[in-house]
Amino acid sequence: MPAIHLMKGKDNPMGNREEKRNLETIPAGALGIIALESCRPLCEKIDSYLVKWRTKRESEHKESLAFSGYQRDSYLLQTKIPRFGSGEGKGMILESVRGHDLYILVDVCNYSLTYSLCGHENHMSPDDHYQDLKRIIAAVGGKARRITVIMPFLYESRQHKRTNRESLDCALALQELVQMGVDNIITFDAHDPRVQNAIPLHGFETVQPAHQFVKGLLRNVQDLKLDSDHMMVISPDEGGMTRAIYIANVLGLDMGMFYKRRDYTKIVNGRNPIIAHEFLGTSVEGKDMIIIDDMISSGDSMLEVAAALKGRRARKIFIFATFGLFTAGLAKFDEAYEKGLIDRVLTTNLVYQTPELLHREWYVNCDMSKYIAYIIDTLNHDSSISDLLNPSERIQNVVAKYRNRLL
Repeated sequence: MPAIHLMKGKDNPMGNREEKRNLETIPAGALGIIALESCRPLCEKIDSYLVKWRTKRESEHKESLAFSGYQRDSYLLQTKIPRFGSGEGKGMILESVRGHDLYILVDVCNYSLTYSLCGHENHMSPDDHYQDLKRIIAAVGGKARRITVIMPFLYESRQHKRTNRESLDCALALQELVQMGVDNIITFDAHDPRVQNAIPLHGFETVQPAHQFVKGLLRNVQDLKLDSDHMMVISPDEGGMTRAIYIANVLGLDMGMFYKRRDYTKIVNGRNPIIAHEFLGTSVEGKDMIIIDDMISSGDSMLEVAAALKGRRARKIFIFATFGLFTAGLAKFDEAYEKGLIDRVLTTNLVYQTPELLHREWYVNCDMSKYIAYIIDTLNHDSSISDLLNPSERIQNVVAKYRNRLL
C-alpha cells in the first residue's frame, strides 16, 4: 500500500509527534469538512492544521487518482441553512460531495446564534442545532462515501437512561442519525458512554481531553509538585469516578470522591436537590486539588466541592471540566476566585465560549482543534486512532518536561 512519509527536521511544523505517524493507507475518499455555523471557529482552526500538514507531506503517490484532491487550500465545504419567516429551515450544500469522506461538526450548546421567528429574534437551542445537523445530512442525499458526525457535546447526553416513564432522547437521536446514513459518531467525554449500546453495530467514540487538561495546567501554574504527598484528584460525584481514576493513575496521585446526598422527595429544575456533599478519601490538608468532571453547568456543585475542600485545609484548587457551559453566569466563579476558593478553571473550546469568559484571570482555555485534526486526518486514511484515544504516553512526556524545567 502507498505510504506517506512525513518531512523531518526543523522545517516540519508538525513536530516530533507527526514524524512518528506514518499513514500507510490510501484515503477513504476526498476529505471534506462541513462546519455548521455553531462550530465554525473551531473548524477553521482544524482546517488550517490539515492544510499545513498535507502541504508538507512527501509521497510518491500524491499524483495518483487515489490521492485526487489530497492537497487543497481548504477542506471546508460551503453550506447554507436559510430559514423562512416562520422559522422553518432547509439545508443546502453548495459544492459536490460525491465520493467524499465527510466530517460534519456541530456544537449543540452554542446559544449565541439567533434566527428570526415571525419577526422575533430567537436564540438557537440544542434542538435547533440538532435539526440543522439532520438537514445537512439529508442534503448530502447519500452521495458521500462515508459520513462521520463530530458532536463534542453529545446531544441530550444527560437524558441517557430511563428511571421513570420518560423519554430516552439521546438513544433516539443516535439511532436517528445512523438511520440517516451516518457511519461514525465521535463525541467528547460522554455523560455516560453506555448510551452507545443504542447503536451497537455502528462506530461510536467518546474521547477524553485528559492530555490537554494536564498540559494546560502545567503551562499556567509553575510551583506544582506532582506526587501523592502534595496533590490529589477529586471526583465531585460517584458518576465521574472513571475519569478521576484515569488522571490519578497516569500522574501517580491519590484520589478522593464526594458523595452527593440528595433529597429524593423533591424535584427542582428537573432534578433532586443536593442536601450535602459527603467526602470519601484521605486527608487533603496542605495538598493541591484537581477536581475533574464532564461539565460545568451552573457551577454550584463544583463550587460547593471546592468550598468543602478548602474547609478541610486544601492548598490550591484546580477545576477540570470538558464543557464549560456556565449557565448561571460567571459572577459565582469571580466571587469564589476573589475569596481564594479556586485558583484555575480549565475547560475546552469544544463548546461556545463567551468573550467575557476568555478574559477571566482564573480561566484557562484548552484548545482541542489540533487533537481533532489528528483524529480526522488519521480516520481519513482508515488508520487506527487507538494511540490518540489513550494519551498516557503524551501526558508522561509533558510531566517529564515540566519536572526537568523545575530542576
